[in-house]
Amino acid sequence: MSKSQPRSWGPGEQAEQHYLVEPRHLAGAGDLRHVTEYLRAAGWKDRSKADRLVFAAPDRSVVVGFDPHTPPGGWTISGRETATQPAWHATLTPRVPVEIVAGLTDALTQPRPAHAPDVWAPLQQQSWSRHQGQHVTAVSPDKNTWVQFHQNSPGDAHWWAGARTEHGRLWDAVFTSTTPMHLGQTFSTALSDPQPVMRPRGHFPQTNRIRTTSVSVRPSELRAWEQARIHAARAAAWARNSLGKRPRTAPATPSVGQYAGQKGRVR
Repeated sequence: MSKSQPRSWGPGEQAEQHYLVEPRHLAGAGDLRHVTEYLRAAGWKDRSKADRLVFAAPDRSVVVGFDPHTPPGGWTISGRETATQPAWHATLTPRVPVEIVAGLTDALTQPRPAHAPDVWAPLQQQSWSRHQGQHVTAVSPDKNTWVQFHQNSPGDAHWWAGARTEHGRLWDAVFTSTTPMHLGQTFSTALSDPQPVMRPRGHFPQTNRIRTTSVSVRPSELRAWEQARIHAARAAAWARNSLGKRPRTAPATPSVGQYAGQKGRVR
C-alpha cells in the first residue's frame, strides 16, 4: 500500500488522504448521503425524524429508512402491494456498503427495465461460483460473500446475502421472496462490481482480506463527484416530469423468489 503525502492544491484547499478499498463488499458502510441525497434529488420526500432517516417515493409506493438505534439497526425498504405487485420488504444491516445499498435504492427511482431480469447473471459474469441444492447459493471468488435463495418449503422462502471477515460476520441483507426481480439484479450487480470504493482513513474494517491503495483527493473533487451523481438523479426526474409521465410501470414480472423457485435449475 503506497502512502503519499497530502499536498496543497491552492488557497485554502489541502488534499486529504483517502483509500481505494477492494473488494467493495468488505469496505464498510461509507457515507449514508450517497443513498439519501440521490433519493432526494430524484424527487423522493424526506420524512426523516430526529432518530431515523425516512424517504418516501413520490407515489408513496416504497419507503426507505435507516435506523441507527434500534437493534440490529440499518436499512429497511418496504414496497406496498399494488395491482401488479405483492408487498415486499428488505432489511440491510448497518455495515452494508452504501454503494451496494444504492444498487437497490437507485433502481427504485427508475422505470422497470423491459428485459427479463436475472439475479444470478451479474454474479456469474464476475466468476462467482454457484451451488445447487435445497438452497441455491452463489459465492464470491474470495469466499467471503454470498447470495442465497433460501427455501425451507414451497411458499416459505427468502433471499439472503452476507459478508464476513476473519473476525466474523460483517453484514447481512434479507429480502422477501416477493421482492421485484429487477431489484435483485441491480443489487447483485452492485455487490459483484469489481471496482473499488473510496473511504477516508480509518473508515474501513481492520481485516487482512481487503486491499487498499492510498490516494490524495481534493475536497473540491469529492464534492464534484457527489454533485455529478446528484445531477444525474435530478436530470432523470426532470425528464420524466417534463414529459408529463410518471415512472413507467412495466407489465407485471415475477418476483425474485418466484423466479428462483421456478428455475430450480438456475444457471
